[in-house]
Amino acid sequence: MQRYFVNADPSAEITLPSEAAHHLLKVMRAGIGTKVELVLADHCVYLATVSVTEPAAKLKIIQKLLSNSELPVSVTLACGIPKTKEKPELIVQKSTELGADKIVFFEAARSISHWQGSKQKRKIERLQKIAESAAEQSHRNKIPLVEYCKSLDALISDYPATKRVVAWEESAKQGETSALAHQFNGLQAGDSMLAVFGPEGGLTETEITKMNNAGIEAVGLGPRILRTETAPLYFMAAISYAMELS
Repeated sequence: MQRYFVNADPSAEITLPSEAAHHLLKVMRAGIGTKVELVLADHCVYLATVSVTEPAAKLKIIQKLLSNSELPVSVTLACGIPKTKEKPELIVQKSTELGADKIVFFEAARSISHWQGSKQKRKIERLQKIAESAAEQSHRNKIPLVEYCKSLDALISDYPATKRVVAWEESAKQGETSALAHQFNGLQAGDSMLAVFGPEGGLTETEITKMNNAGIEAVGLGPRILRTETAPLYFMAAISYAMELS
């Protein structure tokens, strides 16, 4: 069943935003009586039926559904800005499907691309739309926020969490295998976790030292070296297993 996010408080009748209405009526060929799922401002899911199609699409709430697809912990992924536009889009789309709560792109020492001025605004707006579409497709209860962070120092100060880790390839090379599992074991429902990933070329030792001094623990992601767009997805799959399937 099609799902749409509407930033409105629960009421007997909901007006769909124009973009969602166009998709429902023109692309999905919905009509009076078609049932859809709505996620409203309270992050709850409601079963609704199309009651009016012109001049605006309106839906009548039938019932509230006991549906919650969110991870029991809030995960923020912080990624050094990759050098191609496709990689941030892939990270946002797939990490949304896997349950991330927030995706932050920060200026790392080895970032080749830099998002500044109007470019930054356009990038974030496009990525936010990708997150919304992926949240609808994967039947999330919320749309992850996509944000830009100007530096590692700002990332460290502005994104607190119950647990904070940084994926570092040197940990994997040295045979470290338990640090990430130990961090997961210490999490409880309602906790938050920040995971930091480097761009192509990885993070510098200076950056790792700075994060270690701020209480961010370096962890390995297995014995293989992962690409910058693969590592966050590996992490999301691992935390889903640890918190939802084990």
